[in-house]
Amino acid sequence: MKLDRLIGILSILLQRDKVTMPYLAETFEVSRRTISRDVEALCRAGIPIATSQGVGGGVSIMSGGRVDRALLTSTELQAILAGLRSLDSVSGSHRYAQLMEKLADPGFLPQEGGVLIDLAAWHKAPLSQKIDQLQEAIRQGREAAFHYYAPSGESDRQVEPYYVVYQWGDWYLWAWCKARKDYRLFKLDRMARLALGSPFEKRRAPDPDLSDQRVFPTRYQVEALAPPRYKWRLVEAYGESSFTVQPDGRCRFSIGFTHLESAVEFLLSFQGDAEVLGPDEVRRALAALAKKLAERYGET
Repeated sequence: MKLDRLIGILSILLQRDKVTMPYLAETFEVSRRTISRDVEALCRAGIPIATSQGVGGGVSIMSGGRVDRALLTSTELQAILAGLRSLDSVSGSHRYAQLMEKLADPGFLPQEGGVLIDLAAWHKAPLSQKIDQLQEAIRQGREAAFHYYAPSGESDRQVEPYYVVYQWGDWYLWAWCKARKDYRLFKLDRMARLALGSPFEKRRAPDPDLSDQRVFPTRYQVEALAPPRYKWRLVEAYGESSFTVQPDGRCRFSIGFTHLESAVEFLLSFQGDAEVLGPDEVRRALAALAKKLAERYGET
């Protein structure tokens, strides 16, 4: 736990010009004496930390100071650099990679890490703007308002933002929704006309609950058979353990879906070659869609 706390303190000091001992003690739920010992430990590890007493005093990294290279190995620096570059891929700037200058002497930075991560979407500019706006709202403790497009329909939302989250290959906002009176996860790609609002008093927000059953509860358990040439599709989407090979060579799979539309969309990726065993509601939805397509595109 102490190592986690030391890393947390260092992270805060890298992001802020100065913080107070009481703030750190409250943040990590320990005594001020414990924080003082942690600061001493960071100093011994080569972190150039300055402390000052009285009004306006606090803890900070010395101006121009760098983390001693002995604190991090080249492999660890490569991992950090890959993570920072991934954030730069979204922001379109180099501000996160520039933080590396605070972590080590530039001559010690690895030139080739072997890992490149791009978290940007196809429509990069709007996404970057939304992330910047929401981060600003979180820092300032201001409400955010936006028009939201969801499978259930459109709505105008006013929220108290707490976390910008990257999960399942997409960006989300974890916020208290004033309309629903509960915490909700909003997909950034579905937001439009995002604007910051009035300041709000922050709640003791829980960490985002990103469990599959919380965010994507199973409402439709689809049982189906697919020809062996579609193994790649199943492996890519759900892993090699998601199906079993039948005596006739076909792949039998059972996959849960939250929405009927999602189940139909996935099954359509088999181009009509998957045999759906159940549930009946999914079979009926596919039949209705097939009839609609035949009426629209079939021969007259």
